[in-house]
Amino acid sequence: MDKIFKALADKNRRIIITLLKKNELSVSELLLNFDITQATLSNHLSILKKADLVNCRVDGKRRIYFLNKNIFGDFIGELNKFIGFDEQKKISELIVRYSK
Repeated sequence: MDKIFKALADKNRRIIITLLKKNELSVSELLLNFDITQATLSNHLSILKKADLVNCRVDGKRRIYFLNKNIFGDFIGELNKFIGFDEQKKISELIVRYSK
């Protein structure tokens, strides 16, 4: 869970997750949404990958990034245990929201 919290602590990484929620995107496509260098974006993507929040596949010379949607459900379940909420409906709603 620590890696996920670290990954989500940065605003740019949260934006990356939001963008990938809608579509799979290449590094160059992601870069269009930021005023940062490609090296900085690659570092953000590396942190997200190490936290298992995103995956990538190679398409020719391009790396295509996409969300690992399963991890969000697992993370919410662990967060629920940590906080101690016993409201299963709210947890289910969060899982559905982040799985879309």
